[in-house]
Amino acid sequence: MAISSSFPFLPFCLLLWAFTVYANGCYTSIISFGDSLADTGNLKQLVAKSNGRPPHFMYPPYGETFFHNPTGRCSNGRLIIDFLAENLGMSLIPPYESVKSSMEVIEKGQGVNFAVAGATALDSAFHEAQGVYNAYTNASLNVQLGWFKRSLPAICGNPSDCKNWIKKSLILMGEIGGNDYNHPVIAGKSLEELKSYVPLELIELGAETLVVPGNLPIGCSAAYLTIYYGAQKDEYDNATGCLIKLNKFAECHNELLQTELNRIRELHPNVNVIYADYYNAAMQFFQSPEKYGFTNGALTACCGGGGPYNYNRSVACGYPLSTSCSQPETYANWDGLHLTEAAYQVIYKSLFQGTYTTPRFNSVCPTSMVQAKDASSSSVQSF
Repeated sequence: MAISSSFPFLPFCLLLWAFTVYANGCYTSIISFGDSLADTGNLKQLVAKSNGRPPHFMYPPYGETFFHNPTGRCSNGRLIIDFLAENLGMSLIPPYESVKSSMEVIEKGQGVNFAVAGATALDSAFHEAQGVYNAYTNASLNVQLGWFKRSLPAICGNPSDCKNWIKKSLILMGEIGGNDYNHPVIAGKSLEELKSYVPLELIELGAETLVVPGNLPIGCSAAYLTIYYGAQKDEYDNATGCLIKLNKFAECHNELLQTELNRIRELHPNVNVIYADYYNAAMQFFQSPEKYGFTNGALTACCGGGGPYNYNRSVACGYPLSTSCSQPETYANWDGLHLTEAAYQVIYKSLFQGTYTTPRFNSVCPTSMVQAKDASSSSVQSF
């Protein structure tokens, strides 16, 4: 299958063969691709192997809430993928860089996570042509896909067994594409320049089931609010304090995406195409933070280097001079760009136990969810 060179954005359309229904409870393992919203330690391992300078999220207070030490996750605790694994009765999904030499964990049916913090959907070459350089990683979605393909012989042997294994796996794109916007904005690109990055076409997939996440409300991000600080009063949403123009940009992205998904549904009526509405799942706590326990609000970062939203590009969370709040469960935003464990749990429940997927996830696999383990009493392996 050829991929058109005119298609400038791949976060939602490669290897989303997920959520295939199986009578035994739907899924036997989880395979994940993505960026910092899903990375459970790949970038940490990659940096350690290269002897590079550890990024700020490899230092405390990252991981303090659940793991009690930094694991490479860009949060104070668990991510959406962690809550999903727990509720499917699985151990936490290990990063590929931790298990690629033996694949023993995968052979036991646990799955593997290829997501890398800082990863983009588009390859580095595309962004570099626009004058944007990724200081974190070149592990784009295409690179992660290459890792997956090369690991298949070790995981499942012959093509027939691999096909059967993939069908029984829950494959997540959890989420990727946000950095294709984040890196240019931080590099000083204008919103008008970013509009050219919005996907105009999705490639057709011969997948049985497709799960496609939308973009988060970037106008509510502490990092974006800081970068655009000083905007005119009428540029802010009175109900949330978020930047209207940036959120409309994200909504535009999501609308175009859903239009293409509808087209794919028409062309492939036997394919189960699921849209994951990250935007509105998150907007719940931006609109009513106290309803979800975020008594310190949803816009100010718990950990950061000061400023109106406690986000400072020069003093990142985890580095000297940064400060961290004492009750991260009362904040939705963790470090400016990423959310707290509590916020990720709200999004997880809204997507996989609620109504924020189309069609609803629990209608596709109604028997897949088990009771959530009590974090204080469950024993899970961390990576």
